[in-house]
Amino acid sequence: MAHAMIRVLDLENSIRFYTGPLGMTLLRSEDFPEGRFTLAFVGNGPETGNTVIELTHNWDQKAPCQIDSGFGHFALGVTDIYAVCAALAEQGVSIPRKPGPKKHGVTYIASLKIRTATGSS
Repeated sequence: MAHAMIRVLDLENSIRFYTGPLGMTLLRSEDFPEGRFTLAFVGNGPETGNTVIELTHNWDQKAPCQIDSGFGHFALGVTDIYAVCAALAEQGVSIPRKPGPKKHGVTYIASLKIRTATGSS
């Protein structure tokens, strides 16, 4: 697992919380003016060997997230995203966002739709 993403209203306060009382380190932070958001990654060690938390601050967000709307996604790192997605599709996994480069960056991503007993999530 690479990271879990949560949305935050006050990025600086959130960074202080994770790096203060929780003792994590701010690993990197980057603004995306064209998308109007900032990503900050915090964790207990380098991203290469540890699962980290991605704090996402949407610049135009005016109100705090509700309990059920703050979580965004979790990310898994793979060696060949195209081969993994092809194998998952063969097993019936829905891939609404096909593998390819991320809109604001150079990372390649795909999104999977998980089916649960009560529907999909």
